[in-house]
Amino acid sequence: MVEILKIAEGKFQLRIDSESGSPLLHSIPFKSESDAKEVLDKVIAKPIFERKTDHQGKFVITLKTANGENVGQSNTYSSEAGMENGIKNLMKSLSKASI
Repeated sequence: MVEILKIAEGKFQLRIDSESGSPLLHSIPFKSESDAKEVLDKVIAKPIFERKTDHQGKFVITLKTANGENVGQSNTYSSEAGMENGIKNLMKSLSKASI
């Protein structure tokens, strides 16, 4: 499930959850709901997943638009297989998103 949340006055954020409701990714803050919708449309059309390892050896997914704009970051995963499963869940949630 994909939601646009108002997180503060004039700030909005995308939240992407798995089908079971577990949080997969929170976006960077956006200045308006329309900015968040515009970026969501871009990542629905062509999501780019960047795989990273943090300083503790945990795995992290960064979601980007096709032009390289950073959208948000996942929670950490303890294994590479878990991260790949997270990407599959992100793709599934994005494919079902509608605004």
